[in-house]
Amino acid sequence: MTPTSVTVSAEDGSLAVVEVPFAPLEELSKEGLLTHVLREWRLGVLLVRRGGYGAGVFAGGKLVDSKVGSRHVQGTTKAGGWSQQRYARRRDNQAREAFAAATEVAVRILGSARLEALVCGGDRRAVDTVLEDPRLKDLAGLVRPPFLGVPDPKQRVLKQAGADARAIRIELTDPPEDSR
Repeated sequence: MTPTSVTVSAEDGSLAVVEVPFAPLEELSKEGLLTHVLREWRLGVLLVRRGGYGAGVFAGGKLVDSKVGSRHVQGTTKAGGWSQQRYARRRDNQAREAFAAATEVAVRILGSARLEALVCGGDRRAVDTVLEDPRLKDLAGLVRPPFLGVPDPKQRVLKQAGADARAIRIELTDPPEDSR
């Protein structure tokens, strides 16, 4: 047992490695693990992709505050020369505006929410861009795994991300061939 994982072995040599959600585990015991896992965490979820964003606060399993939104970001084009450069500048400007909107939502929803942990998802560069804002500096220290892969954030995607963030991940390993 460590502050980040618990390994359990079976008589046949099989292993189950339990990733401690919202690590670290403070009390290294079975009781400490149960208390940690069953706790009603105040969790923030931040999802950012090029064309959409979402931020939510969960108390236990209930979504108590949220906002999702989207901004149009033009896709790539096959045009060449000056046109290609013009479209690339337009995409960059649109992405910058989308990330600015995502930042404002994150500040409004997550900034004063008294969170215990923050789980992020979407595009890592986009999330990093949002979390670089000085108004969110306190949130950066609360980021915990997993980093969620999500489609464009809508309300249902945000709710599912909250459930996925609270899920307990267990990796099972079969016993070695020679011990069977």
